[in-house]
Amino acid sequence: MAHPPHGAPGSGPTQRNAELGTALLTLLFGGIVIYGSLLVGVGWSSDGPQAGFFPFYVGLVIAGCSIINLVQALRVDPTELFAEWGQMSQVLKVLIPATIYVILIPYLGIYVPSFLLITLFMIWLGKYGWPLTLAVAIGVPVFFFLTLERWFLIPLPKGPIEAMLGL
Repeated sequence: MAHPPHGAPGSGPTQRNAELGTALLTLLFGGIVIYGSLLVGVGWSSDGPQAGFFPFYVGLVIAGCSIINLVQALRVDPTELFAEWGQMSQVLKVLIPATIYVILIPYLGIYVPSFLLITLFMIWLGKYGWPLTLAVAIGVPVFFFLTLERWFLIPLPKGPIEAMLGL
């Protein structure tokens, strides 16, 4: 069966490739967990299990399940569509800004990236006007600051602006 050209309706990544990619990524993650556990010790010492004891076995379970998923992925019909490119682009419209948001938090704190993310999503994806967008984008971080930081005394990551304001 011939595949439609990239970008054409009915084209996109196959189910098999999506499952193979996921299985390989989780296998890599399981391998990293196992390797890290081996570095800190997976045995039993005089005072109980070493730091890597439990993570080592969790890593083994992750790796074992990943191998099972890998074998099952090889049995999937290689022509079955996972998603169309248009659907993938919709997912990436959320995934990429959310990833940038997470990357910015250690450098800018949680409040500025939250303002930026809410503003971006409301204007770009939600097509809301600026007055409502600014009210929500300012109101949500202020609400969480007052509720979590002031009322419940739970510190959240702060950046240079909060330091400059003495918050």
